[in-house]
Amino acid sequence: MEYKNRSNRQLRPDVCNSKIERRHPISPSVIVIGAGFAGIAAARALHDASFQVIVLESRDRTGGRVCTDYTFGFPVDMGASWLHGVCNENPLAPLIERLGLPLYRTCNDNSVMYDHDLERYALFDTDGNRVPQELVVKIGEVFEKILKATNEVRQECNEDISIQQAFSIVFERRPELKSEGLAHKVLQWYLCGMEGWFAADAETISLKCWDKEVLLPGGNGIMVLGYRPMINTLAKGLDIRLNHRVTEIFRHHNGVRVTTESGSTFVADAAIVTIPLGVLKSNTIKFEPRLPEWKEAAISDLGVGVENKIVMHFDKVFWPNVEFLGVVADTSYGCSSFLNLHKAINHPVLVYMPAGKLAQDIEKMSDEAAANFAFMQLQKILPGASPLIQYLLSRWGSDPNSLGSYSYDKVGKSHDSYEKLRIPIDNLFFAGEATSALYPGFVHGAYSTGLQAAENCRIRVLESYGEHDVFEPATGENTASVPLLISKM
Repeated sequence: MEYKNRSNRQLRPDVCNSKIERRHPISPSVIVIGAGFAGIAAARALHDASFQVIVLESRDRTGGRVCTDYTFGFPVDMGASWLHGVCNENPLAPLIERLGLPLYRTCNDNSVMYDHDLERYALFDTDGNRVPQELVVKIGEVFEKILKATNEVRQECNEDISIQQAFSIVFERRPELKSEGLAHKVLQWYLCGMEGWFAADAETISLKCWDKEVLLPGGNGIMVLGYRPMINTLAKGLDIRLNHRVTEIFRHHNGVRVTTESGSTFVADAAIVTIPLGVLKSNTIKFEPRLPEWKEAAISDLGVGVENKIVMHFDKVFWPNVEFLGVVADTSYGCSSFLNLHKAINHPVLVYMPAGKLAQDIEKMSDEAAANFAFMQLQKILPGASPLIQYLLSRWGSDPNSLGSYSYDKVGKSHDSYEKLRIPIDNLFFAGEATSALYPGFVHGAYSTGLQAAENCRIRVLESYGEHDVFEPATGENTASVPLLISKM
Protein backbone atom coordinates (compact mmCIF):
# COMPACT_ATOMS: atom_id res chain seq x y z
CA MET A 1 0.00 0.00 0.00
CA GLU A 2 1.30 3.41 -0.94
CA TYR A 3 1.79 5.74 2.03
CA LYS A 4 0.79 9.33 1.69
CA ASN A 5 3.34 12.00 2.45
CA ARG A 6 2.33 13.20 5.90
CA SER A 7 4.20 16.48 5.60
CA ASN A 8 1.41 17.99 3.54
CA ARG A 9 -1.11 17.04 6.22
CA GLN A 10 0.40 18.99 9.10
CA LEU A 11 -1.00 22.31 10.20
CA ARG A 12 1.22 25.12 8.97
CA PRO A 13 3.83 26.15 11.57
CA ASP A 14 2.92 29.81 11.18
CA VAL A 15 -0.52 29.28 12.68
CA CYS A 16 0.87 27.42 15.69
CA ASN A 17 2.23 28.77 18.93
CA SER A 18 6.02 28.64 19.05
CA LYS A 19 5.77 26.62 22.25
CA ILE A 20 4.53 23.54 20.46
CA GLU A 21 4.65 19.77 20.75
CA ARG A 22 4.33 17.60 17.66
CA ARG A 23 3.52 13.95 17.47
CA HIS A 24 5.98 11.52 15.87
CA PRO A 25 5.22 11.28 12.13
CA ILE A 26 5.17 7.47 11.86
CA SER A 27 1.75 6.77 13.39
CA PRO A 28 -1.59 8.55 13.21
CA SER A 29 -2.05 10.87 16.17
CA VAL A 30 -4.94 11.88 18.40
CA ILE A 31 -5.31 14.31 21.29
CA VAL A 32 -7.77 13.24 23.98
CA ILE A 33 -9.06 16.10 26.13
CA GLY A 34 -10.03 14.93 29.59
CA ALA A 35 -8.78 11.98 31.64
CA GLY A 36 -12.10 10.80 33.05
CA PHE A 37 -13.51 7.39 32.22
CA ALA A 38 -14.52 8.39 28.69
CA GLY A 39 -11.16 9.97 27.90
CA ILE A 40 -9.07 7.19 29.38
CA ALA A 41 -11.19 4.55 27.61
CA ALA A 42 -10.73 6.32 24.28
CA ALA A 43 -7.01 6.81 24.79
CA ARG A 44 -6.53 3.19 25.82
CA ALA A 45 -8.31 1.89 22.73
CA LEU A 46 -6.37 4.13 20.34
CA HIS A 47 -3.06 3.45 22.04
CA ASP A 48 -3.70 -0.28 21.68
CA ALA A 49 -4.49 0.34 18.01
CA SER A 50 -0.94 1.74 17.49
CA PHE A 51 -2.02 5.38 17.45
CA GLN A 52 0.09 8.02 19.11
CA VAL A 53 -2.12 9.46 21.82
CA ILE A 54 -1.67 12.30 24.25
CA VAL A 55 -4.21 13.00 27.00
CA LEU A 56 -4.59 16.55 28.32
CA GLU A 57 -6.16 16.81 31.78
CA SER A 58 -6.88 20.02 33.70
CA ARG A 59 -6.78 18.33 37.12
CA ASP A 60 -3.75 17.07 39.00
CA ARG A 61 -5.13 13.54 38.80
CA THR A 62 -6.89 11.18 36.42
CA GLY A 63 -10.48 10.00 36.83
CA GLY A 64 -12.51 13.17 36.37
CA ARG A 65 -15.76 12.84 38.27
CA VAL A 66 -14.55 9.46 39.47
CA CYS A 67 -12.40 10.27 42.49
CA THR A 68 -11.25 7.68 45.02
CA ASP A 69 -9.92 9.37 48.17
CA TYR A 70 -7.55 7.68 50.64
CA THR A 71 -7.45 10.39 53.33
CA PHE A 72 -9.03 8.09 55.92
CA GLY A 73 -6.53 5.32 55.24
CA PHE A 74 -9.01 3.36 53.12
CA PRO A 75 -10.67 4.06 49.77
CA VAL A 76 -13.79 6.24 49.57
CA ASP A 77 -15.27 7.33 46.25
CA MET A 78 -16.18 11.02 46.34
CA GLY A 79 -17.76 10.88 42.91
CA ALA A 80 -19.23 7.82 41.24
CA SER A 81 -19.18 4.81 43.56
CA TRP A 82 -21.87 2.44 42.29
CA LEU A 83 -21.80 -0.02 39.45
CA HIS A 84 -25.31 0.36 38.04
CA GLY A 85 -26.14 -2.94 36.41
CA VAL A 86 -24.27 -5.89 37.95
CA CYS A 87 -24.42 -8.07 34.84
CA ASN A 88 -22.40 -9.28 31.90
CA GLU A 89 -24.10 -6.70 29.68
CA ASN A 90 -22.32 -3.93 31.56
CA PRO A 91 -19.30 -2.91 29.44
CA LEU A 92 -17.21 -2.58 32.60
CA ALA A 93 -17.88 -6.19 33.63
CA PRO A 94 -14.90 -7.77 31.80
CA LEU A 95 -12.47 -5.31 33.37
CA ILE A 96 -13.94 -5.75 36.85
CA GLU A 97 -13.74 -9.51 36.51
CA ARG A 98 -10.19 -9.44 35.19
CA LEU A 99 -9.04 -7.25 38.09
CA GLY A 100 -10.99 -9.28 40.63
CA LEU A 101 -12.59 -6.14 42.11
CA PRO A 102 -15.11 -6.84 44.89
CA LEU A 103 -18.63 -5.42 44.78
CA TYR A 104 -21.05 -4.91 47.65
CA ARG A 105 -24.59 -5.42 46.36
CA THR A 106 -26.99 -2.75 47.59
CA CYS A 107 -29.96 -4.16 45.71
CA ASN A 108 -31.06 -6.79 43.24
CA ASP A 109 -33.46 -4.71 41.16
CA ASN A 110 -32.96 -1.91 38.64
CA SER A 111 -35.54 0.59 39.84
CA VAL A 112 -35.04 4.20 38.81
CA MET A 113 -36.55 5.43 42.04
CA TYR A 114 -34.17 3.91 44.50
CA ASP A 115 -31.06 1.74 44.44
CA HIS A 116 -31.99 -0.35 47.43
CA ASP A 117 -34.53 -2.83 48.74
CA LEU A 118 -37.00 -1.14 51.07
CA GLU A 119 -36.31 -3.49 53.93
CA ARG A 120 -32.72 -2.26 53.89
CA TYR A 121 -33.81 1.31 54.64
CA ALA A 122 -34.51 2.88 58.04
CA LEU A 123 -36.58 6.05 57.84
CA PHE A 124 -37.05 8.53 60.68
CA ASP A 125 -38.98 11.73 61.16
CA THR A 126 -37.19 14.89 62.32
CA ASP A 127 -38.02 14.05 65.94
CA GLY A 128 -36.05 10.84 65.72
CA ASN A 129 -39.06 8.52 65.58
CA ARG A 130 -38.70 5.45 63.34
CA VAL A 131 -41.22 5.38 60.51
CA PRO A 132 -43.17 2.10 60.54
CA GLN A 133 -41.99 -0.17 57.75
CA GLU A 134 -45.58 -0.88 56.74
CA LEU A 135 -46.09 2.82 56.00
CA VAL A 136 -42.88 3.03 53.99
CA VAL A 137 -44.01 0.13 51.80
CA LYS A 138 -47.54 1.49 51.47
CA ILE A 139 -46.39 4.96 50.38
CA GLY A 140 -43.91 3.36 48.01
CA GLU A 141 -46.84 1.69 46.27
CA VAL A 142 -48.68 5.02 46.17
CA PHE A 143 -45.63 6.69 44.64
CA GLU A 144 -45.55 4.10 41.86
CA LYS A 145 -49.24 4.73 41.17
CA ILE A 146 -48.50 8.45 40.92
CA LEU A 147 -45.74 7.79 38.42
CA LYS A 148 -48.05 5.62 36.31
CA ALA A 149 -50.63 8.39 36.42
CA THR A 150 -48.05 10.93 35.22
CA ASN A 151 -47.56 8.74 32.16
CA GLU A 152 -51.21 9.32 31.30
CA VAL A 153 -50.63 13.05 31.72
CA ARG A 154 -47.60 12.80 29.43
CA GLN A 155 -49.63 11.17 26.67
CA GLU A 156 -52.20 13.94 26.85
CA CYS A 157 -49.79 16.89 26.87
CA ASN A 158 -48.73 18.37 23.57
CA GLU A 159 -45.91 20.25 25.26
CA ASP A 160 -43.50 19.02 27.88
CA ILE A 161 -44.00 19.89 31.54
CA SER A 162 -42.01 19.22 34.67
CA ILE A 163 -42.37 16.21 36.96
CA GLN A 164 -43.56 18.61 39.65
CA GLN A 165 -46.33 19.97 37.41
CA ALA A 166 -47.35 16.45 36.46
CA PHE A 167 -47.65 15.48 40.12
CA SER A 168 -49.93 18.48 40.73
CA ILE A 169 -52.20 17.44 37.85
CA VAL A 170 -52.34 13.87 39.15
CA PHE A 171 -53.32 15.06 42.64
CA GLU A 172 -56.09 17.23 41.17
CA ARG A 173 -57.51 14.29 39.24
CA ARG A 174 -56.95 11.64 41.87
CA PRO A 175 -57.11 13.23 45.33
CA GLU A 176 -57.04 9.77 46.92
CA LEU A 177 -53.32 9.66 46.05
CA LYS A 178 -52.62 12.67 48.23
CA SER A 179 -51.13 12.04 51.65
CA GLU A 180 -51.16 13.91 54.93
CA GLY A 181 -49.11 13.96 58.07
CA LEU A 182 -46.34 11.37 58.28
CA ALA A 183 -47.49 9.71 55.06
CA HIS A 184 -47.01 13.00 53.20
CA LYS A 185 -43.48 13.26 54.59
CA VAL A 186 -42.67 9.75 53.43
CA LEU A 187 -44.00 10.62 49.98
CA GLN A 188 -41.70 13.66 49.91
CA TRP A 189 -38.82 11.38 50.75
CA TYR A 190 -39.64 9.23 47.71
CA LEU A 191 -39.70 12.37 45.57
CA CYS A 192 -36.36 13.37 47.11
CA GLY A 193 -34.98 10.00 46.00
CA MET A 194 -36.15 10.65 42.46
CA GLU A 195 -34.53 14.08 42.48
CA GLY A 196 -31.32 12.51 43.77
CA TRP A 197 -31.30 10.10 40.85
CA PHE A 198 -31.22 13.03 38.42
CA ALA A 199 -29.29 15.37 40.76
CA ALA A 200 -31.97 17.96 40.01
CA ASP A 201 -35.21 19.32 41.44
CA ALA A 202 -38.58 18.01 40.26
CA GLU A 203 -39.49 21.43 38.85
CA THR A 204 -36.69 21.13 36.27
CA ILE A 205 -36.95 17.43 35.29
CA SER A 206 -38.70 16.64 32.01
CA LEU A 207 -41.91 14.59 32.18
CA LYS A 208 -41.52 13.40 28.59
CA CYS A 209 -37.92 12.25 28.92
CA TRP A 210 -37.25 11.34 32.55
CA ASP A 211 -37.43 7.60 31.87
CA LYS A 212 -35.65 7.48 28.50
CA GLU A 213 -32.41 6.08 29.88
CA VAL A 214 -31.80 2.33 29.72
CA LEU A 215 -31.30 0.47 32.98
CA LEU A 216 -29.09 -2.59 32.87
CA PRO A 217 -30.31 -5.65 34.79
CA GLY A 218 -28.69 -7.11 37.90
CA GLY A 219 -29.23 -4.34 40.42
CA ASN A 220 -26.48 -2.14 41.79
CA GLY A 221 -23.29 -2.58 43.73
CA ILE A 222 -20.70 -0.39 45.44
CA MET A 223 -17.09 -0.64 44.29
CA VAL A 224 -15.54 -1.72 47.60
CA LEU A 225 -12.02 -0.66 46.60
CA GLY A 226 -13.29 2.35 44.68
CA TYR A 227 -13.03 3.01 40.96
CA ARG A 228 -9.36 3.98 41.18
CA PRO A 229 -7.97 0.49 40.34
CA MET A 230 -9.92 0.52 37.07
CA ILE A 231 -8.71 3.99 36.10
CA ASN A 232 -5.12 3.07 36.94
CA THR A 233 -5.31 -0.09 34.84
CA LEU A 234 -6.78 1.69 31.82
CA ALA A 235 -4.30 4.56 32.12
CA LYS A 236 -1.20 2.38 32.42
CA GLY A 237 1.40 3.33 29.81
CA LEU A 238 -0.57 6.26 28.39
CA ASP A 239 0.94 9.70 27.82
CA ILE A 240 -1.19 11.76 30.21
CA ARG A 241 -0.37 15.41 30.87
CA LEU A 242 -1.90 16.56 34.16
CA ASN A 243 -2.47 20.22 35.02
CA HIS A 244 -3.00 20.98 31.33
CA ARG A 245 -6.17 23.07 31.14
CA VAL A 246 -7.33 23.41 27.54
CA THR A 247 -8.40 26.90 26.48
CA GLU A 248 -8.71 26.61 22.69
CA ILE A 249 -9.46 23.86 20.18
CA PHE A 250 -8.74 24.72 16.56
CA ARG A 251 -9.83 22.28 13.87
CA HIS A 252 -8.89 22.12 10.23
CA HIS A 253 -9.58 19.55 7.55
CA ASN A 254 -6.08 18.16 7.98
CA GLY A 255 -5.69 18.24 11.75
CA VAL A 256 -6.37 19.88 15.09
CA ARG A 257 -4.43 22.25 17.29
CA VAL A 258 -5.10 22.39 21.03
CA THR A 259 -3.80 25.19 23.25
CA THR A 260 -3.57 25.05 27.03
CA GLU A 261 -3.71 27.72 29.71
CA SER A 262 0.07 27.72 30.04
CA GLY A 263 0.49 28.48 26.34
CA SER A 264 1.58 25.00 25.30
CA THR A 265 0.22 23.89 21.94
CA PHE A 266 -0.35 20.37 20.67
CA VAL A 267 -1.20 19.25 17.13
CA ALA A 268 -2.58 15.95 15.88
CA ASP A 269 -4.71 14.39 13.18
CA ALA A 270 -7.84 14.45 15.35
CA ALA A 271 -9.09 15.13 18.86
CA ILE A 272 -11.60 13.49 21.18
CA VAL A 273 -13.35 15.93 23.50
CA THR A 274 -14.53 14.42 26.79
CA ILE A 275 -14.97 17.73 28.61
CA PRO A 276 -17.81 17.63 31.20
CA LEU A 277 -21.11 19.16 30.13
CA GLY A 278 -20.92 21.82 32.85
CA VAL A 279 -17.57 23.04 31.51
CA LEU A 280 -18.86 23.06 27.92
CA LYS A 281 -21.77 25.19 29.10
CA SER A 282 -19.40 27.69 30.72
CA ASN A 283 -17.85 28.61 27.34
CA THR A 284 -14.40 28.76 28.94
CA ILE A 285 -12.99 26.76 26.02
CA LYS A 286 -12.89 28.46 22.63
CA PHE A 287 -13.68 26.38 19.57
CA GLU A 288 -12.27 27.70 16.34
CA PRO A 289 -14.13 27.68 14.07
CA ARG A 290 -17.16 27.99 16.30
CA LEU A 291 -19.22 24.87 16.88
CA PRO A 292 -22.30 24.55 14.65
CA GLU A 293 -25.53 25.99 16.05
CA TRP A 294 -27.07 22.52 16.47
CA LYS A 295 -24.11 21.43 18.58
CA GLU A 296 -24.27 24.55 20.74
CA ALA A 297 -28.01 24.01 21.12
CA ALA A 298 -27.42 20.45 22.34
CA ILE A 299 -24.99 21.74 24.97
CA SER A 300 -27.47 24.38 26.07
CA ASP A 301 -30.52 22.09 26.08
CA LEU A 302 -29.10 19.36 28.30
CA GLY A 303 -29.34 19.87 32.03
CA VAL A 304 -26.46 19.33 34.42
CA GLY A 305 -27.36 18.43 37.98
CA VAL A 306 -25.46 18.61 41.24
CA GLU A 307 -25.12 15.81 43.74
CA ASN A 308 -22.49 15.89 46.45
CA LYS A 309 -21.14 13.72 49.21
CA ILE A 310 -20.24 14.61 52.76
CA VAL A 311 -18.38 11.58 54.07
CA MET A 312 -18.37 11.31 57.84
CA HIS A 313 -15.89 9.09 59.67
CA PHE A 314 -16.69 8.09 63.27
CA ASP A 315 -14.87 6.12 65.93
CA LYS A 316 -17.62 3.51 66.12
CA VAL A 317 -20.89 2.40 64.59
CA PHE A 318 -23.91 3.77 66.46
CA TRP A 319 -26.59 3.46 63.77
CA PRO A 320 -28.95 0.64 62.73
CA ASN A 321 -27.53 -2.18 60.63
CA VAL A 322 -29.23 -1.12 57.38
CA GLU A 323 -28.04 0.02 53.96
CA PHE A 324 -29.42 3.54 54.25
CA LEU A 325 -30.77 5.94 56.82
CA GLY A 326 -33.42 8.41 55.73
CA VAL A 327 -35.00 11.56 57.16
CA VAL A 328 -38.56 12.37 56.06
CA ALA A 329 -39.85 15.95 56.02
CA ASP A 330 -42.61 18.22 54.75
CA THR A 331 -40.70 18.94 51.53
CA SER A 332 -38.25 16.97 49.44
CA TYR A 333 -35.72 19.74 50.11
CA GLY A 334 -35.87 18.92 53.82
CA CYS A 335 -35.43 15.16 53.37
CA SER A 336 -32.06 13.45 53.77
CA SER A 337 -30.35 10.18 52.98
CA PHE A 338 -27.24 8.61 54.50
CA LEU A 339 -25.43 5.67 52.95
CA ASN A 340 -24.11 3.21 55.54
CA LEU A 341 -20.70 2.60 54.01
CA HIS A 342 -19.75 0.37 56.96
CA LYS A 343 -21.72 -2.42 55.30
CA ALA A 344 -19.44 -2.32 52.27
CA ILE A 345 -16.00 -1.37 53.61
CA ASN A 346 -16.17 -2.38 57.30
CA HIS A 347 -15.27 1.09 58.58
CA PRO A 348 -17.61 3.36 60.63
CA VAL A 349 -18.53 5.74 57.80
CA LEU A 350 -21.78 7.41 56.79
CA VAL A 351 -22.21 9.37 53.56
CA TYR A 352 -24.68 12.26 53.38
CA MET A 353 -25.82 12.78 49.79
CA PRO A 354 -27.65 16.05 49.03
CA ALA A 355 -28.76 16.78 45.48
CA GLY A 356 -30.29 19.58 43.44
CA LYS A 357 -30.84 22.95 45.08
CA LEU A 358 -29.92 21.59 48.51
CA ALA A 359 -26.54 20.47 47.20
CA GLN A 360 -26.00 23.86 45.57
CA ASP A 361 -26.89 25.67 48.79
CA ILE A 362 -24.53 23.52 50.82
CA GLU A 363 -21.71 24.31 48.40
CA LYS A 364 -22.03 27.93 49.48
CA MET A 365 -20.97 26.91 53.00
CA SER A 366 -17.46 26.43 54.30
CA ASP A 367 -16.22 22.85 54.62
CA GLU A 368 -16.69 22.94 58.38
CA ALA A 369 -20.18 24.43 58.16
CA ALA A 370 -21.23 21.87 55.54
CA ALA A 371 -19.94 18.98 57.64
CA ASN A 372 -21.75 20.38 60.70
CA PHE A 373 -24.95 20.69 58.67
CA ALA A 374 -24.75 17.02 57.65
CA PHE A 375 -24.02 15.99 61.22
CA MET A 376 -27.01 18.01 62.47
CA GLN A 377 -29.26 16.16 60.02
CA LEU A 378 -27.95 12.93 61.47
CA GLN A 379 -28.50 14.10 65.04
CA LYS A 380 -32.17 14.71 64.25
CA ILE A 381 -32.67 10.97 63.91
CA LEU A 382 -29.86 9.71 66.15
CA PRO A 383 -29.48 12.16 69.07
CA GLY A 384 -26.75 10.01 70.62
CA ALA A 385 -24.49 10.24 67.58
CA SER A 386 -20.77 10.08 68.33
CA PRO A 387 -18.68 13.14 67.41
CA LEU A 388 -17.13 13.31 63.95
CA ILE A 389 -13.43 12.46 63.84
CA GLN A 390 -12.90 13.17 60.11
CA TYR A 391 -14.91 14.32 57.13
CA LEU A 392 -14.57 14.79 53.39
CA LEU A 393 -16.65 16.91 51.02
CA SER A 394 -17.20 17.01 47.28
CA ARG A 395 -18.08 20.23 45.48
CA TRP A 396 -18.88 19.08 41.96
CA GLY A 397 -21.09 22.06 41.19
CA SER A 398 -18.47 24.72 41.90
CA ASP A 399 -15.42 22.68 40.86
CA PRO A 400 -14.15 24.49 37.71
CA ASN A 401 -13.14 21.12 36.26
CA SER A 402 -16.69 19.77 36.33
CA LEU A 403 -19.27 22.51 37.13
CA GLY A 404 -21.84 19.83 37.83
CA SER A 405 -22.22 16.16 38.64
CA TYR A 406 -23.98 14.61 35.64
CA SER A 407 -26.53 15.33 32.94
CA TYR A 408 -30.32 15.04 32.88
CA ASP A 409 -33.26 15.94 30.63
CA LYS A 410 -34.57 19.47 31.14
CA VAL A 411 -38.20 20.45 30.67
CA GLY A 412 -39.09 21.22 27.07
CA LYS A 413 -35.89 19.83 25.59
CA SER A 414 -35.39 16.76 23.42
CA HIS A 415 -33.66 13.59 24.57
CA ASP A 416 -31.99 13.67 21.13
CA SER A 417 -29.63 16.31 22.53
CA TYR A 418 -27.44 13.53 23.94
CA GLU A 419 -26.97 12.07 20.48
CA LYS A 420 -26.39 15.49 18.92
CA LEU A 421 -23.67 16.19 21.47
CA ARG A 422 -22.01 12.89 20.53
CA ILE A 423 -21.97 13.45 16.73
CA PRO A 424 -18.46 14.26 15.42
CA ILE A 425 -17.61 17.48 13.60
CA ASP A 426 -14.96 16.82 10.99
CA ASN A 427 -12.02 15.38 12.93
CA LEU A 428 -13.39 16.43 16.32
CA PHE A 429 -15.09 13.66 18.26
CA PHE A 430 -17.11 13.84 21.47
CA ALA A 431 -17.52 11.42 24.37
CA GLY A 432 -18.62 11.38 28.00
CA GLU A 433 -21.73 10.53 29.99
CA ALA A 434 -23.59 13.51 28.50
CA THR A 435 -23.13 12.04 25.00
CA SER A 436 -24.84 8.76 25.91
CA ALA A 437 -28.53 8.68 25.04
CA LEU A 438 -28.82 5.21 26.57
CA TYR A 439 -26.77 5.59 29.76
CA PRO A 440 -26.51 9.30 30.67
CA GLY A 441 -25.01 9.94 34.08
CA PHE A 442 -23.52 6.46 34.41
CA VAL A 443 -19.86 5.43 34.52
CA HIS A 444 -20.52 2.67 32.02
CA GLY A 445 -22.18 5.27 29.79
CA ALA A 446 -19.06 7.44 29.83
CA TYR A 447 -16.85 4.41 29.25
CA SER A 448 -18.83 3.08 26.28
CA THR A 449 -18.95 6.48 24.56
CA GLY A 450 -15.19 6.75 24.94
CA LEU A 451 -14.75 3.43 23.16
CA GLN A 452 -17.23 4.41 20.48
CA ALA A 453 -15.52 7.75 19.85
CA ALA A 454 -12.16 6.00 19.65
CA GLU A 455 -13.41 3.57 17.03
CA ASN A 456 -15.05 6.31 14.95
CA CYS A 457 -11.91 8.40 15.23
CA ARG A 458 -9.67 5.47 14.28
CA ILE A 459 -11.66 4.73 11.14
CA ARG A 460 -11.77 8.36 10.01
CA VAL A 461 -8.08 9.04 10.56
CA LEU A 462 -6.94 5.85 8.83
CA GLU A 463 -9.26 6.48 5.91
CA SER A 464 -7.76 9.94 5.53
CA TYR A 465 -4.34 8.28 5.38
CA GLY A 466 -5.55 5.70 2.91
CA GLU A 467 -4.36 3.08 5.37
CA HIS A 468 -7.56 1.72 6.85
CA ASP A 469 -6.25 -1.86 6.93
CA VAL A 470 -2.78 -1.05 8.27
CA PHE A 471 -3.55 -0.37 11.92
CA GLU A 472 -6.08 -2.62 13.60
CA PRO A 473 -7.12 -2.52 17.28
CA ALA A 474 -4.87 -4.66 19.45
CA THR A 475 -6.49 -7.70 21.03
CA GLY A 476 -5.42 -10.25 23.56
CA GLU A 477 -4.92 -10.77 27.26
CA ASN A 478 -3.00 -7.53 27.82
CA THR A 479 -5.61 -5.13 26.46
CA ALA A 480 -8.43 -3.52 28.40
CA SER A 481 -10.78 -3.25 25.42
CA VAL A 482 -14.38 -4.50 25.66
CA PRO A 483 -17.35 -4.37 23.22
CA LEU A 484 -18.08 -0.85 22.03
CA LEU A 485 -21.77 -0.30 22.44
CA ILE A 486 -22.94 -1.06 25.80
CA SER A 487 -22.03 8.81 40.01
CA LYS A 488 -24.42 8.08 38.75
CA MET A 489 -22.79 8.87 42.06
